[in-house]
Amino acid sequence: MYFDRWLLPAIILIYTCGNKERIFQGIIAGFICQRPDPVPKYLTAPVARSDMPGGIPYIVGNEAAERFSFYGMRAILVVFMTQYLVDSSGALDVMSETEAKGWYHLFVSAVYLTPLLGALLSDGLLGKYRTIILLSLLYCAGHAALALDDSRWGLVVGLGMIALGAGGIKPCVSSHLGDQFGQSNQGLLSRAFAWFYFSINLGAFFSSLATPWMLARFGSTVAFGVPGILMLIATLTFWAGRRKFVHIPAGGRKFIKEAFSKKGLGALGRLSIVYVFVAVFWSLFDQTGSSWVLQARHMNTLIFGIELLPAQIQAANPLLVMLLIPVFSYGVYPVIDKVFPLTPLRKIAIGLFVAAAAFAVPTVIQLSIDQGGSPSIVWQLLAYVILTAAEVMVSITCLEFSYTQAPKTMKSFVMAFFMLSISLGNLFTSAVNFIIQRPDGSSALEGADYFLFFTVLMLVTAVLFVVVARYYRGHSYIHTEQPASG
Repeated sequence: MYFDRWLLPAIILIYTCGNKERIFQGIIAGFICQRPDPVPKYLTAPVARSDMPGGIPYIVGNEAAERFSFYGMRAILVVFMTQYLVDSSGALDVMSETEAKGWYHLFVSAVYLTPLLGALLSDGLLGKYRTIILLSLLYCAGHAALALDDSRWGLVVGLGMIALGAGGIKPCVSSHLGDQFGQSNQGLLSRAFAWFYFSINLGAFFSSLATPWMLARFGSTVAFGVPGILMLIATLTFWAGRRKFVHIPAGGRKFIKEAFSKKGLGALGRLSIVYVFVAVFWSLFDQTGSSWVLQARHMNTLIFGIELLPAQIQAANPLLVMLLIPVFSYGVYPVIDKVFPLTPLRKIAIGLFVAAAAFAVPTVIQLSIDQGGSPSIVWQLLAYVILTAAEVMVSITCLEFSYTQAPKTMKSFVMAFFMLSISLGNLFTSAVNFIIQRPDGSSALEGADYFLFFTVLMLVTAVLFVVVARYYRGHSYIHTEQPASG
């Protein structure tokens, strides 16, 4: 206890008061006489156990609240930029749809580029726990900036801090989850990552419904402020689990040495090839928050007598993820595995083809809109079902695959490379939207041509991935356990 640690030095200091030499000698003697801690403050390696590690509920709880904050804020960004943005005088200063899409994907790209910074801090200097706490506080400040300033300046400052905070903690949280497992319970790792992904979508589902409603009903201060409060709750939840976690120390020089070793460079090189193809998937998937929302504004959003806001349709994705994860884990995958061995790369390949099929649906929808129709939003929900099936096969698989293929001191760094594929995909989409924008505000890829372009791109990417994946040769790395205490 802290009282025990400081009691003896304090007594000696009082005794020696008035004599500088004795004060100094007393302080030294006091610290030498302190009882050493019987056990380290935190576990630094997984304990041999067959059940789920004790820190997992705190990580999953943290992730649910953090994802509420992120997806809640992200769900209303395009609507905010095209309908609510003001200048310094308070007058409306909104963006065009094409400009807003460009800035939206530029922000998402930044969120998935900054994981490299978080990984370097985590694996090389601070360790995962301290990196997550530090950047989470910056994350909270970004939400506050968005809530308090509706201008472009507030938008840039807020999104900048959120990009650093949300992006920086991303590879650390997922790899920190993996660090809790050793060889004895590594069979539960897939289940833990499934729960982790479930919590992501639980938070995203409720926030995608709630924040568009709050924006329409109460304005941007409340709509951006509530996600900020959830981020603070996420930070406190993670802090509360500090004594349950396994704290893998930062690799320091060992991390640098392993990163530039044949093993480290080989792992990064092999995975980078996979990530290039996965990046195209993300260039399509993340348009559910931009082009799909804008398309929904021209559709009939009445379902069972309830009028939905265009931005609320995004809630279909996280809800479907929660429903489809058990369907795929206990139904689809076992059936396919009876036909041929279903390796992680084969799951990803199938998912890429499914993503191409998903984007063909909004292409057909847009054709109807271009001809003056107002199709039912149910058709876009069909596209969400297909795209979410692709997400389950690509994203969850790639998350676990990245962790297992990463050398032991490079877990966060490799996760950051996986996040970089999301950044590259969104950067590509952002670039396309800025390039096709004409000076008069019109687009070079009007209507259905825009969606058709990405559909064909995804189909070609899937075919090429099947060819390249046949030559992948990897290796799995799991942390060594320490003996169970007692």
